[in-house]
Amino acid sequence: MTRSQRLFIVLMILGFAFARASWAQEAAKLARADGAETPLRVFRPASGGTQSCAPLALISPGAGGTENGYAYLAEGLRDRGWLAIVIGHKESGPGVLLSKAARSGLHGGLTEMVTDPALHRDRLMDVAAALGWAEKQCQRPYKVLLGHSMGSQTVMMEAGADNKLGVHGQDRFDAYVAISPSGPGSIFPEHAWSKIHKPLYVLTGTQDKGLEGDWQWRARPYDDLAPGCKWLGVIDGATHLNFAGIGFAAKTKKLTLDSVGLFLDGAKRGTCNAPKAETGMELKSM
Repeated sequence: MTRSQRLFIVLMILGFAFARASWAQEAAKLARADGAETPLRVFRPASGGTQSCAPLALISPGAGGTENGYAYLAEGLRDRGWLAIVIGHKESGPGVLLSKAARSGLHGGLTEMVTDPALHRDRLMDVAAALGWAEKQCQRPYKVLLGHSMGSQTVMMEAGADNKLGVHGQDRFDAYVAISPSGPGSIFPEHAWSKIHKPLYVLTGTQDKGLEGDWQWRARPYDDLAPGCKWLGVIDGATHLNFAGIGFAAKTKKLTLDSVGLFLDGAKRGTCNAPKAETGMELKSM
């Protein structure tokens, strides 16, 4: 691994871990079904009134990410009345990425992680632990799973997408948001997403490059979905790390929050109105 690759990895991990991390928020550690630990960062909405049992939004980070990232997304959802929780996936966190990248380079290390069935099963156990913890407090009126990058793979597997890794979720959520998803390739076969019937928002950017393709590749899952509250958003100029709140990401963060909020409002109401025009991005629905 070259010096520039090592520097990029360090900066990426620091960005995932500390990009506007809200240290005042509640931290929790849960026992997973296999006895391993699942760390969370919890963003609670204002209490009282209709928010006594708020709808639930779980956020699954990308490879190398932690529960301390994606604060902009969690805070935005909290401010819209959601109980927002960022999940830490320790088996696919920063230490694992550093180790694999040191041995196989950045591209090789990331590929090893995202194609490892065991890591995806661990992630789904983390999701189950977070969901169980939130529902012990009250029966949530609406539940959504959001994920970025490797987290979007977690979202798609939970929602019922076919995959080549033999990993199966339980479709325990009312709606899904997949940011920077993977198209057909090493993980998902062609037409992997045709069995997903619940509301799903696929979001990418024109500079959102993936391990196996560009943004058009990332948008491919949308083309395979059955109609019915399915959205595709493409933010002009948004990079992969911008969606994690890293770099010059103000525009991407705003458009992500605005469009995700609009999508979830419609999905929760059961109307899923066509998206309004947003300057700086393209939106379409079916």
